[in-house]
Amino acid sequence: MTPRDKILITGASSGLGEGMARAFAKQGRALALCARRLDRLEKLADELRGQAAQVAIAKLDVTDFDSVPVVFGKLRDELGGLDRVIVNAGLGKGAPIGTGKAHANLETVQTNLTGALAQCEAALEIFRAQGHGHLVLISSVSATRGMPKAQAAYAASKAGVTALGEGLQAEFAGKPITITIIEPGYIETDINRGVKTRLMADTDDGVAAMVDAIEAEKARAAVPRWPWEPLAAALRHLPEPLSRRLV
Repeated sequence: MTPRDKILITGASSGLGEGMARAFAKQGRALALCARRLDRLEKLADELRGQAAQVAIAKLDVTDFDSVPVVFGKLRDELGGLDRVIVNAGLGKGAPIGTGKAHANLETVQTNLTGALAQCEAALEIFRAQGHGHLVLISSVSATRGMPKAQAAYAASKAGVTALGEGLQAEFAGKPITITIIEPGYIETDINRGVKTRLMADTDDGVAAMVDAIEAEKARAAVPRWPWEPLAAALRHLPEPLSRRLV
């Protein structure tokens, strides 16, 4: 397997993006980190420069679609190429549909799905030009089955991300551009603050499971494997009356 030494991560200023940045820095990779909060990126970059081979940062709002290829191109040039792009930036806002809070649902779908598409466009333009690359889409176990109430729009946005990844896997099968879909379950981050469940994984364990799956370049992985791999399978295959009890 080709080493992926130059890695771009979006949404890297907090949560799973920050966790992955720290994990890859410990491995001595060169990192390109982007997020909306430049002050947090600068602080993180200062911490990682003693470990990572190189750290480049850039402010990026993935819903500013015209800026995405510009920022990706700038970071590629700083690192001298990109081996892996991790499409991670996302929102967890949401409200039951039809309760007067459409702005939260629309913002979530725009960031998680349309923003992911913009990132895929930019990443794959780079990969096609250089003839190789590893595109990683951070989806969610919630993409497996529609979710009710405040999670409805979020789950729909992540289902779109998974479908996008599946389509790209079909297109690039057998080619030197690899596509991975990562589906995290509940992992302790700001996006899950307030969620009360015994299935919550701590941040370090969750990030380690994500990094392992990414490094293995799996086509699709629910993480951490236990309990999310069997739960995802159950959500995918159980009859609807039974699957509803899990959501």
